[in-house]
Amino acid sequence: MPSETHVEVAGRILGLSNLDKVLYPSGFAKAEVISFYHDIAPVLLPHLSDRPVTRVRFPHGTTQASFFEKNAPAGTPDWVRTCRVTAARTPIEYLVVDEPAAVVFLANLAALELHTPQWRIADQPSQPFPVDGRILADQVVVDLDPGPGVTMSQTATAALEVANELAAEGLLPVAKTSGGKGLQVLAAIQPTPADRVVEQVRRLAVSLSQRFPDRFVAVQARDRREGRILIDWLQNQPVRNTISVYSLRGRERPTVSTPLTWEEVGAATHGAVLDFSPADVLARVARVGDLAADLLANDRPPLRDLPDQSPST
Repeated sequence: MPSETHVEVAGRILGLSNLDKVLYPSGFAKAEVISFYHDIAPVLLPHLSDRPVTRVRFPHGTTQASFFEKNAPAGTPDWVRTCRVTAARTPIEYLVVDEPAAVVFLANLAALELHTPQWRIADQPSQPFPVDGRILADQVVVDLDPGPGVTMSQTATAALEVANELAAEGLLPVAKTSGGKGLQVLAAIQPTPADRVVEQVRRLAVSLSQRFPDRFVAVQARDRREGRILIDWLQNQPVRNTISVYSLRGRERPTVSTPLTWEEVGAATHGAVLDFSPADVLARVARVGDLAADLLANDRPPLRDLPDQSPST
């Protein structure tokens, strides 16, 4: 039985174990994961607040098997908030991470990745509730997934194009890295039925793929992806989750899904690197604050209906 180190986090006592265990081949250990999540919590928590959190756990590090976890794990302290919902007729007892100690608790479980949907619990008209198209979403995500042969310069150019489209509809786009090879553009919206959000992003994806067929694709088929960027509009489905801003990724190196300025995105079209370590992100937050703060606005614009396009892409 591994020994535990007991720490106090915002008035909660937690037992931490295996702190020297290396979770990334680069040498990043569990203690460093916990330290990062503790230190980033002030800007991370507002983005997790009131959203069910799906975790990707790497109990033996990122080179070994990982697993998605939705239900509250065994041993969850009774002070960690939970929310029961039904997805595909299956009840799920999600964790809702709304305090620093809960973030540290998950980091101690090697839950390196934190994923959330585009909806908040408080926006739903009744509880408990089924996760279906009637869920009210409070943000839209345009997930840009580059296919083989696509450079970050091309993906950044695509993000600028998407941002222009969203801004033209009265939204305030926010860009972030996926922590991998892609970029995501998000915007806050008034609570809107999720099936309508999905349809509007689908229309945007089809429109862009028709206007720029050599750059965009709106269908999942892999044989269409070479040299083009998939606009994954299905990420807006209420059962889907997106990597949270400020979450680590479970890759060879510890990278972070990092909010960006549009100047940084513009620089990336000319080759600037968009790759951020935990230390980079903590330094950025100390210097400029939360670049994704517009996603937390209370005064949210409505989602307008885009004109429908032919489904052919």
